[in-house]
Amino acid sequence: MTAQHHAFARTDRTALGLWWWTTDRWLLGATAALIALGVLLQFGTSPAAAARLNIAWPFHFAVRQCVFAAGGTAILLGASMLSPKGVRRAAFFIYLAAILSMAILPFLGHNAKGATRWVEISGFTLQPSEFMKPALIVLVAWMFAEGQKGQGVPGVSIAFCLYILAVGLLLIEPDVGQTVLITVAFGAAFWMAGVPMSWIMVLGGFAIAGLSSTYFLFDHVASRVDRFFSHEKTDTHQVDRAAAAIAHGGLFGQGPGEGIMKRSVPDMHTDFAYSAAAEEYGLWFSLILIALFMILVVRGLYKSMKLSDPFEQVAAAGLFVLVGMQAFINVAVNLNLIPTKGMTLPFISYGGSSMLAMGLTMGMALALTRRRPGAYASEGRKAAFGTGAFA
Repeated sequence: MTAQHHAFARTDRTALGLWWWTTDRWLLGATAALIALGVLLQFGTSPAAAARLNIAWPFHFAVRQCVFAAGGTAILLGASMLSPKGVRRAAFFIYLAAILSMAILPFLGHNAKGATRWVEISGFTLQPSEFMKPALIVLVAWMFAEGQKGQGVPGVSIAFCLYILAVGLLLIEPDVGQTVLITVAFGAAFWMAGVPMSWIMVLGGFAIAGLSSTYFLFDHVASRVDRFFSHEKTDTHQVDRAAAAIAHGGLFGQGPGEGIMKRSVPDMHTDFAYSAAAEEYGLWFSLILIALFMILVVRGLYKSMKLSDPFEQVAAAGLFVLVGMQAFINVAVNLNLIPTKGMTLPFISYGGSSMLAMGLTMGMALALTRRRPGAYASEGRKAAFGTGAFA
């Protein structure tokens, strides 16, 4: 078979062929590896989680994760084939649907662990805020770009309204962890749009003050902070068990399915999946996971900086920051470096909402960083990155 007739030949002008030759292979490969590892790890933690919840079939969670992974991959492929205009349109409707869903959560939402974050549909719980995050980043990047054109569009004001609305609904649930995450990603997008450092410092001051106030406003936040700083006075069973699992794993791990800490930690297949992986596969595997996320973030930001369109630059970079910060927060919690946040490790932790939303996030990021005519600034030409009307 000649190259001209090969399904992915460079001369292939089909939608799939064009997608294959214009999508960044490093980003695609790292994402595919994380999805595959997430499924693999669930086969190790599923039996213990099923036994704890009195589910007869030991691989209940592993098989469900396979279904979630298939759905997330389909969303990723579909989103990554969109044009930048298509990404903006999709983000608008997804943000609208997510915000409306979050608005009705206090009345019709599913409550778990003291928070109302989920919509229950035929036995499947969906967390709207997971889908709101990437949509918000794309929309605020769009508004920043429109504001820079000097055509009378109050882009910055609209962006802040979108952000404040999202934060308000998150705090009603309450979900302080996601609030911190989108605040960091929003701040990154704000800075990359070319805002003076003085503005960033003011925004950072407000963010720190707001975060500090959650200690006094929400009992569960105060409880988690107190547990973090006063181990000897409070129950830190989950965090201690997770830390013990990492230590027990050593360099090469106890072997697939041989971890014992997962039997005593309720969230080992979700929030503490990193610890379960470290116990069974060891330090080397943990470092591979971290390296894959580093490839996503570093390579993603590098590609974003090379883009010539201000909207595509800021939106793509913001999405990669979103993924990287979520991974950082989850791993930091597992290593007992920060108080628990109840946040999943992208593509690795069990959960349908997380997997589908991460597929959407990376799909949009891949779409924005694809090679198109004029998409990347030519050699010697100054990129638009950080040179907006604010500067």
